[in-house]
Amino acid sequence: MNALQSPENLENLVRELCKLPRETEWVEFKVNEDRFHQIGEYISALANSAALLGKDYSYLIWGVSDKDHAVVGTNFDPDSARVGNEELENWLLRLLDPRINFRFLQASFKGVSVVVLEIPRALRQPVRFEGQEYVRVGSYKKKLKGFPEKERALWRIFEQTPFENRIALEQASDEEVIRLLDYPSYFELLDRPLPENRHGILNALADEGLIRRDNAGGWNVTNLGLVLFARNIEDLGGLHRKALRIIQYDQDSRIVTLKERMETKGYASGFEGLIRSINDLLPSNEVIGEAIRKTVPMFPEPALREIVANALIHQDFFITGTGPMVEIFSDRIEVTSPGAPLVDIYRLIDSPPRSRNESLASLMRRIGICEERGSGWDKIIFQSELYQLPAPLVEVVENNTRVVMFASRPLLTMHRTERVRATYFHACLQYVNRKYVTNSSVRGRFGIAAHNRSQASRLISEAIDEGVIVPHNPDAPPKMKRYSPWWAKG
Repeated sequence: MNALQSPENLENLVRELCKLPRETEWVEFKVNEDRFHQIGEYISALANSAALLGKDYSYLIWGVSDKDHAVVGTNFDPDSARVGNEELENWLLRLLDPRINFRFLQASFKGVSVVVLEIPRALRQPVRFEGQEYVRVGSYKKKLKGFPEKERALWRIFEQTPFENRIALEQASDEEVIRLLDYPSYFELLDRPLPENRHGILNALADEGLIRRDNAGGWNVTNLGLVLFARNIEDLGGLHRKALRIIQYDQDSRIVTLKERMETKGYASGFEGLIRSINDLLPSNEVIGEAIRKTVPMFPEPALREIVANALIHQDFFITGTGPMVEIFSDRIEVTSPGAPLVDIYRLIDSPPRSRNESLASLMRRIGICEERGSGWDKIIFQSELYQLPAPLVEVVENNTRVVMFASRPLLTMHRTERVRATYFHACLQYVNRKYVTNSSVRGRFGIAAHNRSQASRLISEAIDEGVIVPHNPDAPPKMKRYSPWWAKG
């Protein structure tokens, strides 16, 4: 999806680039072309130079004199050009590594033919042509290996450029930005007054980093803008797989699917709606208290909100072909997101906050969807204990992170691994709150009656045997003993 395909926008781009005082490291002008290997080398050089210069795109333009930038027209026709029996575009793609999404665009400009080759910046590694990396030095095309300082700078940029700052939609008009982004939600969620005119709206979105001015006078919409505030993520090409997928199954297996839907609004503007969608599909429990019958949710919503928010915010967006997913069973809910955890899954409660996507996490914090204080897992464990649920399970499955919340189940039916995990997370929660595990705290965690001290003691012994908790005061008498997580023993 690209607004540059319109003749008007293409003409504006050519006009703006022709105003440059000379050829730059991200723009090359030519009149005609019959040396197709040169085109491949220029793609490599311009893509790498665009990354070095912080440009989202670079351009190779035919039909413009490189001396005075006058539009003179060209007889070069990329659609009919062939290398042997192979179409030029396919031939170039085959010899590029990685295969970047360059595009030939043709238009009539001032009565003559002009061809624009739009080349996206190199993203995660230098672009090679026929196994060789190129770069621009001034207006000259050179082999990258001859300029080690540029090569080092390029790799530093690859390591530093986050997903949110990259461009999802380039050269959009004012109208397209307004149509694609749910800008009223942006102002409402941040409790800011809606500007009186379009100019004020666009400037506010640009100040936030949701959009950026492009070379043709339009707008480039960032991944941050579209992921958080898209009216419909599925309309946006490569990001459509990042929409949250919700699946409800019959009973406790994936054999029979009851319902499936995609939450296609941006994560920020659509968060409350997607939580409602999940809650509508969750089973509930009916309880009777003081002769009053009432229905309560099977899973605590504060914990569910934290788990879903974590899946959205901390996912690895560079893993393509997959996205976050919520699966609902009769006895559990599983939330999966692309990417392995950034911290040890056994240190989720006490570890300092970390995120792959700092800008996204920061804006979601300001909106109130996450806290960015590292307290999310404290809430999840606290809510699990409050509802006396089995402890959540965190798994790493083929470079994906999966969090499983289980429905309420009597202690006697829990497996040993489930009991140990619950005791360990209880110890972690106690420790970060400057407390320790005691027989009394374990009884409270599992809903064990006061006269069953021995049952709580067995749970503590199991956790000690598995090495997940250790005595804090080993020489104290049994009734006075306290315990902490294994990592706190030092």
